[in-house]
Amino acid sequence: MKALFQLRTHIHHKILDRYDLARLQTLPHDRQRDELKSWIELCLQEDPPALNSAEHHQLIQDIQHEMLGLGPLETLLNDSSISDILVNGPDHIYVERAGLLTRCHSRFEDQGHLIKTIEKIVSRVGRRIDESSPMVDARLPDGSRVNAIIPPLALDGPILSIRRFAKTALTLHDLIAGDSLTRDMADQLTGYVQARLNILISGGTGSGKTTLLNVLSDFVSPDERLITIEDAAELRLHQAHVVRLETRPANLEGQGEVTQRMLVRNALRMRPDRLILGEVRGAEALDMLHAMNTGHEGSLTTVHANSPDDALIRLEQLVMLGHGSLSPITIRAQIRSAIQVVVQMARMSDGSRKVVSISELTGGHANRLTTRALFTYSVRRRLVDGHAEGRFHCSGQPSSFQARLQRFNAPLPNTRFSSKPEYPQ
Repeated sequence: MKALFQLRTHIHHKILDRYDLARLQTLPHDRQRDELKSWIELCLQEDPPALNSAEHHQLIQDIQHEMLGLGPLETLLNDSSISDILVNGPDHIYVERAGLLTRCHSRFEDQGHLIKTIEKIVSRVGRRIDESSPMVDARLPDGSRVNAIIPPLALDGPILSIRRFAKTALTLHDLIAGDSLTRDMADQLTGYVQARLNILISGGTGSGKTTLLNVLSDFVSPDERLITIEDAAELRLHQAHVVRLETRPANLEGQGEVTQRMLVRNALRMRPDRLILGEVRGAEALDMLHAMNTGHEGSLTTVHANSPDDALIRLEQLVMLGHGSLSPITIRAQIRSAIQVVVQMARMSDGSRKVVSISELTGGHANRLTTRALFTYSVRRRLVDGHAEGRFHCSGQPSSFQARLQRFNAPLPNTRFSSKPEYPQ
């Protein structure tokens, strides 16, 4: 393996010294690969190495990936089954498939090679990464979200994280087929969206919050004007009347930053019917609550939290961090008026994602907001291989918004709640 790395580096340097790379960049992508392959073959003919056909093919592919793409990452980026790529230094690359992390055989030559790849990624979006600016967020051309951090902040070498998004968006039927929720739960959520209730989707990192947000947006009327606000554009809405806004970090001089709060305030001047906020994480929380309370019903957003109660507490804390002059009682009153539904997502030990609860806000008092769960999911037992067996449960109680659902022609029959069914997974 080491000899192959050294040979690849040697051929790479030969090409850099001998050929006109500027002309190569003017060719169509397919022609670039063919031209580069012919250059590699010419270099190999001068001093033919002892390679079998598989090694020969691998050598050409590695050099093509290095010069025209992102080196060892190219093969991983072309694998649609991979949702996350986590690079912990040049020798340790992990990938996530179906919710499970595994180590892969790809590697970089050294830390310098990894840093050059990171620089190539961030330079495409006009950013830089160096000792004076050792952290960066960027995006690949396919929309994948990239975060990189290098020494001196990363003590053991450069760290690169790539969050990828499925090329084909999942549908509600896909989530039902994948046991993420039941048909009754899907109907309940569909009714909430059609009845223009404000929904907060809660969950941990990688629990499927954005996926569910995408799915629920499919049930918004095509006649409505939607404005999406995100840190990194992940949502893929299918409606025709969608305005997409994205935050912007500060430039090299530390100027020009555009925050989510600024975009939320501006969006309110753009005559939206609904706002869809990719994730609430800062001072924009209060502006989002104000929007929900002032005619923008049916808005949706997500938040990082481990339970519906934690989600409301976190929302309260975010408002307090940005607006310390507001009393907790005032903040809770704003939340109680704005949020009607909290949907909790979770990633199971086997990598699957579940809607573990659908809860409605039932009010509360000065010290606490209260919720009532209509549907829940519980794990019955964990198998030796790490898989979990569980069941979905219905509370047996009808929605507090039954009349509103019927008014919007999205009725959910009361017979569905006449007992407490358990749904086998």
